[in-house]
This record gives sequence, C-alpha cells and structure tokens, in this order.
Amino acid sequence: MKKPALQRLESLDVLRGFDLFCLVALEGIMHPLARAVDAPWFDRLMWNFSHIGWEGFSTWDLVMPLFMFMAGVSMPFALSRYRELPDKMAVYRRVIKRVVLLWIFGMMCQGNLLALDPDRIYFYSNTLQAIAMGYLIAALLFLHVGIKAQIATAAALLLGYWGLMQFVTVDGFGGGNYTADGNLAEWVDRAVLGRFRDGARVEDGGVVFSPRYRYTWILSSLNFGVTVLSGVFAGHILKNKVTTQKRKLMLLFAIGAALVAAGWLWHLQMPVIKKIWTSSMTLVSSGYCFLLMGLFYYLIDYKGYRRHTTWLKVYGMNSIVAYMLAMCVSFQSVSHSLFRGFEQYIGAYYPALIAASNAAIIYLILWLMYKRGVFLKV
Repeated sequence: MKKPALQRLESLDVLRGFDLFCLVALEGIMHPLARAVDAPWFDRLMWNFSHIGWEGFSTWDLVMPLFMFMAGVSMPFALSRYRELPDKMAVYRRVIKRVVLLWIFGMMCQGNLLALDPDRIYFYSNTLQAIAMGYLIAALLFLHVGIKAQIATAAALLLGYWGLMQFVTVDGFGGGNYTADGNLAEWVDRAVLGRFRDGARVEDGGVVFSPRYRYTWILSSLNFGVTVLSGVFAGHILKNKVTTQKRKLMLLFAIGAALVAAGWLWHLQMPVIKKIWTSSMTLVSSGYCFLLMGLFYYLIDYKGYRRHTTWLKVYGMNSIVAYMLAMCVSFQSVSHSLFRGFEQYIGAYYPALIAASNAAIIYLILWLMYKRGVFLKV
C-alpha cells in the first residue's frame, strides 16, 4: 500500500469512482426502492439498473465493460517505463501478481471460495477474473509490440471469436447458433470448467449445469482482451504529450461513435449479447466507454470541473476495496441494529433504508482510507 503518484489522470479516477458508486451503492438502493414505490413509471426507470436477459444492451450492461476498459486506460501510464527495458522480469512479476490476486479475489466474490466447501467452489465466474484475463492479454501486447500490432491483434481476436462461434460445431452447439442453449461458448465452458462452473453440481456421478446460468468465460476471454485493449488505445491517446486536449477529445468521441455504429451494424449478423461477450457487444460497449471517457475528460481535465468530484475519487482510488467490501462483507447486522426502530414507521421503504445504510458504511471505510492516504494497489 502506498500513496498514488502525484501526476494522475483525474478524469479516470472520477469515472472509475462513478462506475463503482453505481455498482456498490446505487444499484443496491434502487431495487428495494423500486419494490417500495411499486409504480409503473419507476419500473420503467429500473431498466437502467437491470441486465438484458439475452440479446440487446442496457445502461447497466455497461458497468462491467467500463471497469475492464479503465484497467486498460491506466496501462500506458503505469507500464510505459518498462517497455524499453531488456530485462522485463520485474514487470512480469508485477503482471502475474496482479492476475493471481484478481483471480483469488474473484473466487472470493463469486467463486464460493469463502464457503470453504470444496464441492461448491467455482473457478471462473467473476468480473475481476475477466479483468485479470483481459489485463494479461493486453499487458503482454503492450510490453512487446507497438500500437499498430496491438490494433491488429484486437481485430484478430474479435474475428477469431466470431469465426469460432460462427463456423465450429460440437455436439450440436455452435455453427452460428447464438441462443442461450446452443452457442459454442456455452459448450466450451461446460467442457472445460465442468463441475467448477458457476451453478454446476454433481448428481449421481454426473455434472448438472444450472439452467439459469448463462454467462460464459473461456471463449469470451478472447474479447475480454479486446475490451481491455480498447482502454489501452484510449490510454495511448490520453498520455500523448504532443496531442492537444481538443484533439484528444475529438479522437475519443470519434472513435467511440465509430465503434458503437460498427457494433450495432455487426449486431445484424452476430447479436449483441453481453452474457457471452460477443464481438459485436465488445465493439458497442467499448464505443460507449470511449464516449464516457471523452465526456469525463472534457469535464474534469479540459474544463477543470473538479470541485464536487472528491466523493467519486474516494470510490475510484480504492476501487478493488470498494468492490470486495460490497461483494464479500455484509453490514446488514450493523444497519438493522441502528435503524430497526424505523421499520414500523416506513414499512416497505425499510429495505431501501438498510441498503442505503450499508452503502454509507462502505463509503465511510473508503473515505477514512482516502483521508489517510491508504490505497490498495493490486
């Protein structure tokens, strides 16, 4: 743990904070609040806080790609000094350490590792592990090849995923089938992860897969790499000292719009599906990430609107801590102890109060760490 470097891209900290605030605080409050309000207009608003069932893309579907994208944006700032070193063992150790820690943290959050039950541990099931895989791919490319080769590799990964999904058929899966029950990525996860896939269980010596769990990870890792690489490309633009701020903004917005348009055009042939991280979804989500990065860069670094952003940096500069606290630690007993007397007066709104209290406790922990200059670096 150490204090962050003095020279930082503040818009990245604020955008990361916004993403984590939505994930660890706002979502948890909005769902019980929607149940309490129980009104059609509020239910329509909740589309922004719910994942699409299969095809399509909602506002909430951007939270995970944005988290991954920002891991890539920081890479040119964090790793550039290692590129010219003939001996890269130090940076390899740094990269591997981060991948391993993110993997373990992911298993703690969603892999059931903390249950200490070997029969119910899941190996690859979490956003942090997707970041780890994407980061590993992007870091190795960033350290060893130039920007043109990075772009070419990203295109090859997108097309490689599409080609496998479109033309490979195994046991009735694949061959251009993009349904939840018939896509190739589903077969790969079942074949590779087996009992260690999220929701899987062993019955009578055989593995039974949950019919409700449709996220895929193994084949999708190709496009996790592209998502992080898209952030690397944005980082290249933002770090360039020769390019003017106005030019950087033009590039971020233009690339973002082009990626969104290309992704939705590809949707006509390969559907935009977040759960299996299709190539079209990768382009769409990366495009929206570019646009958001451009917006925050314009407001924070270009226009200098920093006055009321510290509360977001509290989340953004300890994003892994915020995520782990939200996913692994329940503060409900504290919240119920403090506010149980309010239930008789506010009725259906009581769960929303408890959710807000939980979010406030997490924020208090992050704020104390921020004020003391304690930042967890993975």
